[in-house]
Amino acid sequence: MTSHELDRAAWASLTSRHQAFADGDAKARRYRPSIVPFAASADDSPESLEALGTLLEPGDTAVLLQAGEIRLPASLRAIRRAEGVQMLADGGHAPFEDDRIARLTPADAEDMLALAALIEPGPFTLRALDIGRFWGVRENGRLVAMAGERMAQPGHVELSGVCTHPEARGRGLARLLSRYVAGRIAESGDRPYLHAFASNTAAICLYASIGFILRTTMQVAVIQRADD
Repeated sequence: MTSHELDRAAWASLTSRHQAFADGDAKARRYRPSIVPFAASADDSPESLEALGTLLEPGDTAVLLQAGEIRLPASLRAIRRAEGVQMLADGGHAPFEDDRIARLTPADAEDMLALAALIEPGPFTLRALDIGRFWGVRENGRLVAMAGERMAQPGHVELSGVCTHPEARGRGLARLLSRYVAGRIAESGDRPYLHAFASNTAAICLYASIGFILRTTMQVAVIQRADD
C-alpha cells in the first residue's frame, strides 16, 4: 500500500513546518511537551523505535497517532489505545466573516484551556497558540466555543480543538467554527484535515456534513516508559 505523509502526521509536521518546535533526531521526534504531547518515529525500524524510547523522561507521557499498527520498543508501553479517523476537506471551503467570531490571543489562553479541560477535545495546553491560530465565540465575556489549527505539513493544516461549552450546545457553534477555520486554512493555500476518535460518531457526522471525507482510520496510543 502506498504511504501518505499524513499517515504519520506528527512526523511530517515535526520534520517540516513545525521543526522549530521539535526535540529529537532523524529517527524520532516529539513536540516539546509544553506545546502538545505528540511524538512519532520515522518508521517502524528497530533503530527508529529505540530512538522514540529515548525521548521520554521518567514519568513522562506522549501520544502516538498513525495509520496502521503502532509498534513500540521494549522501553515503552501503551497505557491507552484507541482507534481514530482522519478526514480531509473536499476542497469546497471558502473564507467568510461572522461578527460573533474573534481571533484568540495569548490573553485568552487560560479561558481556552478551561474550555478544553471541560470538553476534552484531545491534547491541549496553554501554548496551543504557539503552533496555530485559534478563533472563538464569547458571550457575556465567557468563551463558549472555539476551534483552531494544530499540526502543519506542506500543503496541509490540521483543524483541531473544536469545543463548545455544554450550555451553548445545540446552536451550531461547532459547525460554524469548523467551517470558519477550514475556510481560513484554505485561504492560506492549504488543505484542511482533522482527526476524531472513531467512537465519536456525532463529530464524524458533523465533519462529513460540512465537506470532510474519510481518508483513513488511525491508531492512537498514549505511551510512557515501561519502567515507570
